[in-house]
Amino acid sequence: MYLGIDLGTSEVKLLLLDGRGAIVGTAGSTLTLQSPQPLWSEQHPADWWTATQAAVAQLRNAHPAEFAQVRGIGLSGQMHGAVLLGSDDTVLRPAILWNDGRCHTECAELEAAAPALHDIAGNLAMPGFTAPKLLWVSRHEPDVFARVASVLLPKDWLRLQLTGEKVSDPSDAAGTLWLDVARRDWSDELLAATGLTRAHMPRLVEASEPSGVLRPELAAAWGLGAEVIVAGGAGDNAASAIGIGATQPGNGFISLGTSGVLFVVNDRYRPNPASAVHAFCHALPARWHQMSVMLSAASCLRWFCNLVGLHESTLLAELARNDSAVTDAAPIFLPYLAGERTPHNDPFAPGVFHGLKSRTTRADCTYAVLEGVAFGLADGLAALRAAGTQVRQLSLVGGGSRSPYWAQLIADALDVEIVVHAGSEAGGALGAARLGWLATGGQVADVCTRPAISARFAPSSTRHARLAPRLARFRDLYQRLKGA
Repeated sequence: MYLGIDLGTSEVKLLLLDGRGAIVGTAGSTLTLQSPQPLWSEQHPADWWTATQAAVAQLRNAHPAEFAQVRGIGLSGQMHGAVLLGSDDTVLRPAILWNDGRCHTECAELEAAAPALHDIAGNLAMPGFTAPKLLWVSRHEPDVFARVASVLLPKDWLRLQLTGEKVSDPSDAAGTLWLDVARRDWSDELLAATGLTRAHMPRLVEASEPSGVLRPELAAAWGLGAEVIVAGGAGDNAASAIGIGATQPGNGFISLGTSGVLFVVNDRYRPNPASAVHAFCHALPARWHQMSVMLSAASCLRWFCNLVGLHESTLLAELARNDSAVTDAAPIFLPYLAGERTPHNDPFAPGVFHGLKSRTTRADCTYAVLEGVAFGLADGLAALRAAGTQVRQLSLVGGGSRSPYWAQLIADALDVEIVVHAGSEAGGALGAARLGWLATGGQVADVCTRPAISARFAPSSTRHARLAPRLARFRDLYQRLKGA
């Protein structure tokens, strides 16, 4: 048995996988965000551990015999977060997360201080990345910065609790702006630009390699054996790729979770920062990937549900009943509730409903939210295509993959076939479990298979043509509001 632990932004998800690759069970425990000031997004690492322990208890209680057989654990996690530790490994302040936009000034400073940043790290300096966060801390919280002995990414802080080891992997480390992405090693030049050295960094292992073993006292408390291996693990999107078997060049997927990600595997390092495209290491050796990221995706629908006080299932059912009358009458929605990365790199981009009228219905607005997210993904695909990446089919994973309506809308907007796999909502947790399997001796060809396709959504040329003028208005609206 293999255990996958996925530390997301809104939930810690666990998945139990058997030796045939079948999902035995899942469990989860919710998390909350803190935003003490505008643009800030933080979480307390202690809450991650509490949620992990709660999810372990759920899964163990539901499947006691199978859980006791776990011999490999894999990790997946939200990327870019900065967990700052003192010399005694005490957390010095709440973790600054991937969707935090406070350090836009420091991004410009980092670009100036490290002229080779784009070539080495393969990415623009953006507020979500880890390195500018440390520049912000050094300026605004100098007492904290002076005490920093280690910087860990979120999943790697969980690993510290599990094993006592400070380790990361290239796929997650690539999102810090401290990694030489082509060499898959820390860059002394980029670290120096933020006042840090390798001594502040965890050691690196590949995502599918062992990083340590579960602490004996924890193994005993969980009812496990003495030699449970913990894999290097991966950033959430690279782990999701492992979960759906996206291991070969050209394989790709869309993750429709809190954020929206379009991920395509490459056989070499292919940076293109000019379009705010990310070039990162994949979770397998000698593999890289390109990725576009929108900061708010399924979270836009959650926001709208909270706004109108209804569950998403109610809104989607209402929309399905009214679809034929909705599209043309709907307002345009810009899904930039937390700013935006690809293609704008604009932490100040606002969320917008444009074109509201007295006859606008709730269904119109629901549709606009789903369409706005689909258009954001279309912008991401355009940026990837400008970087030389071509795709014919994309898998859909994450919580948003549960909606056939949304899947079809994305297929139509992107003019690409969308497929949903059995268990695709498991996302990074399944990939993490598979990495735990690989770290205990599993072979990629046996472990990283493509799950069965449970649904296909072929793009409609008629619907694509109907959406084209709305997409043009969507793009024009951002340009008109930019800087306002």
